[in-house]
Amino acid sequence: MSAETSIPPPRINAAELPDAVKSLLADAPIGFALLDPDDVFVSINTRMASVLGGTPDHCLGRTPAEVGERTDGPAGAAAHLASAARVRETGHSVRGSHRTASGQVWDLTWFPVDDPSDGARHVALIAAHDHEGGAAHREERRLRALLQAGNQIVWSAGADGDVSEDCPQWRSVTGQDLDAYLGRGWLDALHPDDRPGVERAWDDAVLDVTPFDAMFRVRSRAGGHVHYRARANPVTDGSGAAEWLGTLVDVTNEREADELRQRLNQQLSEAAMRTARLQKATSDLAEALTADEVVQAMSEIGRSGVGADHTSVALYDRDRLRLRILSADGCAGLPERGFSLDYPDVAARAVASRAPRLAASPADLRELMEHAPEVEELLERTAERAWVALPMMVAGRPIGALRFSFRSQRDVTDEERVFLEALAGQCALAIGRAIVYEREHDTAEELQRSLLPEELPEVPGVRLAAYYRSGSQHVQVGGDWYDAFPLPDGRVAGVLGDVMGKGIHAAAGMSRIRNALRGLAFSMPEPADVLTGLDRMFSATETWDQVTTLVYFVLDPVTGQLDLSNAGHLPPLVVAGNAGPSLLETEPDTPLGVSSPRGHHKFFVQPGNTVALYSDGLVENRRRSVDAGLDELVRVASALQARPEVVGDPQQMLEYLVESMLDGYEQDDDVTLLAVQLPVIDSASER
Repeated sequence: MSAETSIPPPRINAAELPDAVKSLLADAPIGFALLDPDDVFVSINTRMASVLGGTPDHCLGRTPAEVGERTDGPAGAAAHLASAARVRETGHSVRGSHRTASGQVWDLTWFPVDDPSDGARHVALIAAHDHEGGAAHREERRLRALLQAGNQIVWSAGADGDVSEDCPQWRSVTGQDLDAYLGRGWLDALHPDDRPGVERAWDDAVLDVTPFDAMFRVRSRAGGHVHYRARANPVTDGSGAAEWLGTLVDVTNEREADELRQRLNQQLSEAAMRTARLQKATSDLAEALTADEVVQAMSEIGRSGVGADHTSVALYDRDRLRLRILSADGCAGLPERGFSLDYPDVAARAVASRAPRLAASPADLRELMEHAPEVEELLERTAERAWVALPMMVAGRPIGALRFSFRSQRDVTDEERVFLEALAGQCALAIGRAIVYEREHDTAEELQRSLLPEELPEVPGVRLAAYYRSGSQHVQVGGDWYDAFPLPDGRVAGVLGDVMGKGIHAAAGMSRIRNALRGLAFSMPEPADVLTGLDRMFSATETWDQVTTLVYFVLDPVTGQLDLSNAGHLPPLVVAGNAGPSLLETEPDTPLGVSSPRGHHKFFVQPGNTVALYSDGLVENRRRSVDAGLDELVRVASALQARPEVVGDPQQMLEYLVESMLDGYEQDDDVTLLAVQLPVIDSASER
């Protein structure tokens, strides 16, 4: 390998050569010309123009065929045209000869030149007088090296593929001395995993006299590895390769960027797959009305989602303080009659600690269970070799654990763990609903309460409050619901909705939507995205007569930014501590399931302000229209300015609004409210 300079010059357009090169070409004893991708002369020196029987001005902008037609006749034009076409077709150099009008014979060499900036293929033409011998050919090789250099390391090898000329740039990168580099010694600097393939490719190229192109890692003198792309073309003399001329380009940044893109694409693909699986799990669990149906759905999700060989649900019996295993394919070596929380199993430990428990191998399980003898019995009875158990929590209390096992040792990634924890949450909701169904809904009020959060989460910098009053006259379940939960990015999400109708049908629809909303908010929390996902789920699982409206928001406690989408519901009420109340007058979108682009509205909630969501039972009844009720709600809220103790407590505020709005009216519908408040920071208390 050899190089003309140790510092690569900047890239240049092949059609616009530097003045230094133009000067060299003008004074060189050889002819030179460059054809652009359309085979038009874009550069030519005086010597080449005279060989072709013209001047540079005459040749520029013309094709070799057009120039040859004038000076050499049709035969010469055809020969020039064929030579250029063969170079483009084969990518190899083409040699020929040309006799001038004075009888001088010139050797012509046509060879490809690629523009480093955009990869465009040019064709270079060099003419050397056959009497100039070795000097002309040396000038030709030097010129070709100059044209090929660009930002690249240029190297050469003999016809047999052995390197006989020094390449200081290569040795500067690898730290090889000259003796170690020559011959095939340059291959010793390659990464051991890459060398065999590169060596085979180089041998094949030399044997077949075909272009060489390879990507490989090179050990640098600093001890790391650099990615290079090597290309070489044979320089033929008519009978075979006379030598090889090639380039080396550092593609480390490109490779790292490509690998990063591949990793990001893989992560996005995996995230999209997990989101799709979570959505399917939400849909499947929403249709499961019994505990057995929940277990069956979880078994299918476990197989497709994480490759689990066995999935089971361990239900916690609070009366007997024991876990009972529900599985679609048996207990997998666990006691069939259940076991206590002291039993050495991952499910028992997950419920007792209220935290996930993982064992990637039998050794990890032994360590986790403190080498209890029951572990050895389990390993003898089953083929399980890795285990994951996640607690299922409802209203802050464990109702059991979701248990996965694998027949081979397996580590669970952080992304899979987050997915499984979300899945356990969905399973907990489904199991909770199934338990209620299987107990035949002791009372409609119990069912309604079980489908609403028993307590709201505690989020730093935010106060949450909720209010529910049933309007059922015949012990039926209503369709009003609310929910609030923290998001992984520190924001808090809240929703209040209304499913038309009463009874089990409305409650089941409300539960499906709530479960689906939580699953969607976990993967894509922005309001418009969540409602768009709910539209798809609604169309697949709900009936058209089950009209559902809701308001969903995401609040950033730090900035006060509130992002909101409204699916046909009543406008939220904003109560300010030092200003009059108002309704967020945004044009509501259509109810769920009615296909339409979902709007996304952004507001900023100031410290001391409260945003309240409510159902139509608060403002509408047989004696009051919705419009009249909204006007009255604003008037009632205006009176709060005289009661700062109520304004500062969202729970008191909701109770005040309900009592004031229902005063003098007969309640004939459920009344549901959800409030979120950014409290005023008390500087004195901070000190």
